Amino acid sequence: MRTTTKSGIGRLVLMTSHCAGMVDMVALPLWVGTLVATYLLDPQQAGGLVTLFLLGAVMASLLLAPRFNRIDGRLAATVGFAVASACFFASATLRRFELLALLHAVGGVAAGAGLSFTHGTIGRSANPHRLFGMAGMALGVFAVLLLGAAPQLMVRFGGAALFYALGVAMAIAALLAAWRFPVADAETQASRSFRESGAKLPSRVWFGIAGIGAMALVQAMVYSFLERMGSDRGFGTATLTALLVAIGFVNMFPSGLAAFLERRLNATIVLCAGPAIQGVLALMIALSHAVAPFAVAASVFVAVMLFTHTFAFGTLARMDVTGRVVAATPAMVMIGSAIGPVLGGTLAKLSGYEALGLAGAAFDVLALVCFWCLTRVPRSGDLELAPNETPGVSSS
Repeated sequence: MRTTTKSGIGRLVLMTSHCAGMVDMVALPLWVGTLVATYLLDPQQAGGLVTLFLLGAVMASLLLAPRFNRIDGRLAATVGFAVASACFFASATLRRFELLALLHAVGGVAAGAGLSFTHGTIGRSANPHRLFGMAGMALGVFAVLLLGAAPQLMVRFGGAALFYALGVAMAIAALLAAWRFPVADAETQASRSFRESGAKLPSRVWFGIAGIGAMALVQAMVYSFLERMGSDRGFGTATLTALLVAIGFVNMFPSGLAAFLERRLNATIVLCAGPAIQGVLALMIALSHAVAPFAVAASVFVAVMLFTHTFAFGTLARMDVTGRVVAATPAMVMIGSAIGPVLGGTLAKLSGYEALGLAGAAFDVLALVCFWCLTRVPRSGDLELAPNETPGVSSS
């Protein structure tokens, strides 16, 4: 049965796939914390394993995004999430670092493959900005469920329970993808002609890719060690669990709000304000030894990235009429996310947690400059959609 992005079932499958593929956005602090506390790895090793997973996702996205229009998305998403699920289940039963490294790398490649076709399909829908915002809202709901339940399961069944939970999430995404993963909306004539001509994408697109990557790096670098920072500063398990649940609740709203405000806020202002706010919050988290400022900054830290990324996704979808750039969204996000955990672990090991905030602020300055360049007035040679044209709907 042919399912489209306009159907409720098709959108449900895309949202579920988005939640599974973007699991690092939710699980990083528990993931790294489990590897340190239960698997007895040092921060650098723990960050390195997560980095392997994310680098695998980046490689899959870079390889598959240019081929988005030539591969069956339903098959790619189903196989990708199924293999990722198997890798998480295996990680729950093993302790050898070398085997965990292999499983993280393979699982990342598999999850990245599924996510690339998820984002490419969203990018070729009638309104990519809105559908990506809906997927972000679903990720917020998933965050509440995972961050609320996982710590309790880990207390009762051990740290391996986290990997079982992630395996189940990937398995559900695989089953739904096999059932009704939607086909991308038909290309416009402009999209087909542009893709088949071999013409280059607008040069400004690369600034957007770099800006998203820089913000993702800051988020991964700081958020990965959020639980460890709070624990080492004596905030207590109950306080940190409540904070993680609060983060999940807050994250339910920014993507939906960004979708609602699509035509009410200037994208340039949003894209430039996002990195600035993220940098300030990173400094607050890394430098605060009191619960109140730490909790306030931490509770909205991920939300800033979710809100800003929705506007960035919509902007890039308008600039590229083929859907290939947004199919590479996992690479944009996860190249930064891949570097973040291991860089954060190295900085924390050598210079303490305060260094995470200082490095984060520096990378956010770079992100701000990149987004400003992305949204400047286009040159006459740049090809992009008109503001009211959508990538999957013909204007004829």
